[in-house]
Amino acid sequence: MTGLAVNVLLLVGGIGVLYFGAEWLVRGSARLAGTLGVSPIVVGLTVVSFGTSAPELVVSTVASLGGNSDLAVGNVLGSNLANIGLILGVTALVRPLDVAARVVWREMPLMILLTVAIYPLAWDHVLSRGDGIMLLMALVGYLIFVFQSVEAEAPEILGEYEEFVKASAESETRIHLSDVGLILTGCIGLVAGGYAIVQGAVAVASTLGVSQVIIGLSVVAVGTSLPELATSMVAAMRKEADIAVGNVIGSNIFNVAAILGTSSVLTPIQVSSSVLRHELPAVLFMSVLVFPLLRTDWRIERWEGMLLLVCYLTLGAWLL
Repeated sequence: MTGLAVNVLLLVGGIGVLYFGAEWLVRGSARLAGTLGVSPIVVGLTVVSFGTSAPELVVSTVASLGGNSDLAVGNVLGSNLANIGLILGVTALVRPLDVAARVVWREMPLMILLTVAIYPLAWDHVLSRGDGIMLLMALVGYLIFVFQSVEAEAPEILGEYEEFVKASAESETRIHLSDVGLILTGCIGLVAGGYAIVQGAVAVASTLGVSQVIIGLSVVAVGTSLPELATSMVAAMRKEADIAVGNVIGSNIFNVAAILGTSSVLTPIQVSSSVLRHELPAVLFMSVLVFPLLRTDWRIERWEGMLLLVCYLTLGAWLL
């Protein structure tokens, strides 16, 4: 077996381990939180939404600590592209998504604002520790804002989260060691998968002579977005569109604020000119594009899902 084949297997295997690690972490955490009496809406907004972004966090952190800044940035931007174009697009094709107005007027502007904020922070071609602290402060502000507005959520949205968390967590009244075991196993899987992905991606990029940004935007980004795809698909099939869309938007906010923030605090991240000229504008375009689609009758129709998917594939071909 050639070196390239071994590295591809390492990359693909890492994605598989990472996916199951995230799944076990989310399931175990949701069960444990439900057992401890944590509100389903809080579990949905934290454990489910942010837990599905754990793969991106692990991969980008490992990549940045290893001096592979291009892979870290490419993974975040590629995941945000995939979340909107691939996940929302495919989910809407399966079932049209009815979305509450607050998703459009509250979460969407925050997602777009954070994406735009990368420009001034990275204009000197580096995300410094100070930039990372500002991004993490933005995340804290977002979480405070979300939790303060929980009680104002429409009853039907609260009901969606309650049913989703109950079905996903299968919570009981007693703490089981199996839940703790799932969490620990999930964390181990995330770390092991993250290291495997970074090693495989760097080796494949070197062998093929392509940039780490491209590998991060394509294979790694799609692979680390699998938990979001699974969550959104399950929510859509259960007719819980607010969770399907909220999961994507919340994940994108988390990717920028938490992942880039954490990675750059640990070690400054170099941002290439190509990212500012191509990859970042592509993410901003998709972020802005989905806004009028959501605003139209508060619903993403199948043809709009197809439009998102076509735009994603077109942008992907242009970036590659």
